[in-house]
Amino acid sequence: MADLRIIEGDYVRDILGQPAALKDTLAKLSPPSRLNRLAAQLNRGQFERIVLTGMGSSFHVLHPLNLALVAAGFTPILVETSELIHYENQFLNPKTLVVAVSQSGKSAEMVKLLGINQRQAPIIAVTNNPRSPLANASEATLLTRAGKEFSVSCKTYLTALLALRCLGDVLCEQDLRKTRQELRAAPLAVECYLANWKDHVRTLAGQLTRTRHLFLVGRGGSLAAVGTGALIIKESAHFPAEGMSSAAFRHGPFEMLSRETFVLAFAGDPKTRELNHRLWQDIREKDGRADIVGETDSGPPYRLPSVPLSLLPILEILPVQMITLALAACRGREAGRFELASKVTTVE
Repeated sequence: MADLRIIEGDYVRDILGQPAALKDTLAKLSPPSRLNRLAAQLNRGQFERIVLTGMGSSFHVLHPLNLALVAAGFTPILVETSELIHYENQFLNPKTLVVAVSQSGKSAEMVKLLGINQRQAPIIAVTNNPRSPLANASEATLLTRAGKEFSVSCKTYLTALLALRCLGDVLCEQDLRKTRQELRAAPLAVECYLANWKDHVRTLAGQLTRTRHLFLVGRGGSLAAVGTGALIIKESAHFPAEGMSSAAFRHGPFEMLSRETFVLAFAGDPKTRELNHRLWQDIREKDGRADIVGETDSGPPYRLPSVPLSLLPILEILPVQMITLALAACRGREAGRFELASKVTTVE
């Protein structure tokens, strides 16, 4: 039985503070007039492209917005800031609208982006720091209200998803009032899941004890949780994890199935839910170890509250957060305490 006392530190408090962070962000989230002007320019065809950029979880968080823009008829470019500044900086011109996400607003790559851009391309910032270089250099800023965060992104990730959901409606000229009404259910749904966090962690600790290889797989908007999930497992538990699309898992990694490999699939959007379920079933038929995150067919740690589809990306990361705690407990370490890195990456 894993001893949970070792993990009950600041990272756990941040996880349990996520419902309050979502409430605060939604209550104070008001698109500035400059954002509405940029959206009008976009819909009049004054921008040739939209570049979506960030690093780490601030990159992965952009997947749902990318899909929303595609569905609205735009052609977004999703690129890590490190690649944008060195290999794709020709996009930084007045014909490009940039959406930049950075929790701190002052990471090394983001600061370099601002220096290269020199206000050529208008930037819409999503950040948790109103006094950051990113906020100061942007045409419009959406602030998250996650408060101070100890280490691993959790409150900032969820609140950024919420802010980006609203941003998508503004840019696509959708009814923001309807979305805000849906988003009001997010804090309660997250609180409902987290109410049993200790039971979830104990169950997962038993399930993952002999695991050596961990894969997270999904499609569409679930790629946000897949990418961020693999990242935070490595950060918080010092355990190797790989995130990829469900389709990509069949192209090679399927061969790694064994009793030491665990695959966490995300049921996700109804459009590809059957495909993700089939992968989960195929793994188990090959005597592999797998489970699936969704509203049905899942064990308690993986079962999500029933919510509108727009809220699914916010909830999908929660079981992965429980995995980070379970793996840390199994390894006898405090989850989320950085030893080699820091909260803000200041060296490129």
